[in-house]
Amino acid sequence: MTTVTLVGTRLAEAGEEFVYRGEASGCAGCPYRDQCLNLTPGRRYRITEVRESGQTLDCAVHDAGVRAVEVEPAAIRVNVPTKGAFAGSTAELAGPCPHTECPSHPYCEPQGADFDTEYRITEVLGDPPHDYCMLDRDLTMVEFEAPDDA
Repeated sequence: MTTVTLVGTRLAEAGEEFVYRGEASGCAGCPYRDQCLNLTPGRRYRITEVRESGQTLDCAVHDAGVRAVEVEPAAIRVNVPTKGAFAGSTAELAGPCPHTECPSHPYCEPQGADFDTEYRITEVLGDPPHDYCMLDRDLTMVEFEAPDDA
């Protein structure tokens, strides 16, 4: 299901993904609040279309203004424990990891997914990008389905 919202003009490109963070302090008193603050905080979205007929609107948060776009909830690529990781099953993230230099870190602690929450796996993508896990976890990269309430 697509939703029309406003995003910064630098981000307004079809295919771009972002995690909606909710209201910023600069949003207070903005006349476009209803069109802009209409997504679920903490969820990942993909821009499906930029409304070309729309104008660039002034914004206190985005220095180059905002544009109207259509967005839909986006799937999330993550690393999960290999045991039980198959399409159609549910899984949780393995847990926090302090090794931020690891190439898998963005998939072990992905933006838009929460620890201790079960997600449905839509696709098994294979081996994670790291050579070995410094926490000795046996991980597989999968894609989580976008939450229904996004």
